[in-house]
Formats: sequence, structure tokens, C-alpha cells
Amino acid sequence: MSGDGGGRGAQLKHTGLRPGWTTGACATAAATAAYTALLTGDFPDPVTITLPKGQTPAFALAVEDRGADWAAAGVVKDAGDDPDVTHGALVRAAVRPGPAGSGVRFTAGPGVGTVTRPGLPLAVGEPAVNPVPRRMITEHLASVAARHRGSGDVRVEISVDHGEELARSTWNPRLGILGGLSILGTTGIVVPYSCSAWIDSIRRGVDVARAAGRTHVAGCTGSTSERTAAAVHDLPEDALLDMGDFAGAVLKYLRRHPVDRLTLCGGFAKLSKLAAGHLDLHSARSQVDKGFLAGLARRGGADAALAAAVAGANTGLEALQLCAAAGVPLGDLVAVTARDEALSVLRGAPIAVDVLCIDRAGTVVGRSGVR
Repeated sequence: MSGDGGGRGAQLKHTGLRPGWTTGACATAAATAAYTALLTGDFPDPVTITLPKGQTPAFALAVEDRGADWAAAGVVKDAGDDPDVTHGALVRAAVRPGPAGSGVRFTAGPGVGTVTRPGLPLAVGEPAVNPVPRRMITEHLASVAARHRGSGDVRVEISVDHGEELARSTWNPRLGILGGLSILGTTGIVVPYSCSAWIDSIRRGVDVARAAGRTHVAGCTGSTSERTAAAVHDLPEDALLDMGDFAGAVLKYLRRHPVDRLTLCGGFAKLSKLAAGHLDLHSARSQVDKGFLAGLARRGGADAALAAAVAGANTGLEALQLCAAAGVPLGDLVAVTARDEALSVLRGAPIAVDVLCIDRAGTVVGRSGVR
């Protein structure tokens, strides 16, 4: 988190809302404690982990259990002031020795879903433990193995108490993630979103950037898009606006308080919602319209069969992958259409706009020119 000047950290501080921890951070803490106990016989409590941006939170253990060849620990998720469906959920990890040379293998325990359809960042049949939490857990278990002379070859079962019931309040069933929740998080930190507080923080971010003499700002949907926008355009931190899902709030405030140039950067699926005319990109208030994407694909040269496949895709990512395989630039088409939608909201304000669409890893998969 940054200081009081500008950028994501200053926006969060300005809201007065308390951040929390992702299910991925909780699972990492639980797995670290369990593997330590498996190798040493003792559970570290609290257990400290290192998040992707270097923060080192400590987690109290709510569950400790051990057998002859396994150990398990559990952490209660604290989502801070975010209205997160998993706030208060007990996230567990059980660790057992695996075959020599196998590394870390993941399985879905009770309350964690399994991927049953393509189009997600995990293969069909895999437990719904997303790539960044997998990496965090793997890195922490390697560190435990190095400290305590372990092999690092383990099976890790992640579970969430009542997770299957909680998942009914999420989009997992519609996405084909069955049996429970996904273990999520790219930073380990849950950024709380109160609509009024976050929109106010966006306005403060614009004011700070303008006061610092910034003529080019970037509205970003999260930390990955911030990194991409900063790298592509060499922008300082106080030029980065964490707009979250509130694209409309950025555009409407800049309409009254313009800068020379605005870059919008975010995930392909979220920005496809903006392209379709939605100014609130939250999953509870707008959805990826695959029929709209199919229409864009047709404009980009897709034949009827490909357009039908896009319309029936499980996710925006799958639609993008189908078009990429056929040489149809769906990412660029979404970026251009989202830019034009942003310009219509700006209503002639003297601001040049460009759009960057990214995938989960931060790779640019679509971009518009500046207009």
C-alpha cells in the first residue's frame, strides 16, 4: 500500500474501510501450518505468510489435527469490511506425503469446487484452486521443506466448511465449477468495496493526479491491470486510479474534471461489459453478453459457426480463445468498442482515450488506438 499521496493504497485509506484476506491467503496459511506440523510435530500459531506484494500477515489457527502420515489446519477467513459471501468461512488444508518427484499436487476437499467446463484458467477436472493461490501455496511449502528437510512432494487437500452451500450464492454453478467454492485471490488482500466510499475515493484519486500535474491517468479494474497500465505507458503510481467495477464513476468525474488522456485497463471479460454499454462492471449487476461478443466476432470476420460457438461459450475467456484460434481479433474489437463507449459517456470532454484488455496474467490481449 502506498502513502497518502495517490494510487491504490491512498484510495483504500480514504474509504475508511478495513481490508481483509482472500481465500487463497487463508489456504496458504493453513497449508503452511499443516506441512510444518507434518514435518516437525508442532503447529506454528499464529502462522505468518508472505503475500505477492511483500506483506507478511499472521493468521491464528482455528483448527489443528494430525495423524501418523498427515496434518491439517484451518483458518477463519476475515474479509474485512467487504460484503464477501465467504467472510467467516473456515478454510482448511490437509497435507500428506506424495510420490517422490511429484511436487505439490492439489485436490478438492469438501466445499471446494471442481472445474467441469472449459474457458477457465484451470483445466477441466482440476480443483478450483486458482493459479495465484496455487503458486503461493507451492512456494510456501517449498520454504517449509527447505527449513525442515522435507521432500516437498505432498498432496494438499483444500476444503471450506459449508462451501457447497455458500457457492450457490456465487456464479460458480453457472460457470461449471461444481461442488463448492473457488480458492481465489491475486494479491492475498480483499479490497472492500462500498459503492459510495469507493466512488468518493476515485474522485480523490483524480484530484490528486491533477494536482500533481498528471496529464495521463489510467482507470484500472485491479492490481494486475495497474501493473500492466503502468508498464505499457510508464505511468507513476499517483496516475493510477483503482476504479474497480466503477467505470462510470471514473468517466463521469473526468467529464467534469478532464485530463489530456485516459487509459482504461482491465480484464477482457470486464471490459466487454463496458463495450456492451454497462458502466457498473460488478458480476452482481452486469454479465458478459456472449451474444454481443458473437456480433463483434462477426464484424471481425468470424463465420456463422464460430459466431455460434462464441455465443455458446462458457466464459468470456473461452470466447476469446476460440476467436484467437481462428485469427479473429476479438480482444481488439472489444477494446475499440469499449473506447468508443467511454467516449460517448465523456460527451465531448477534451480527453483522448485508449483501452487495454488483459488476461489473468496481465498479458495484453486486446488494445485500441488513441481517439
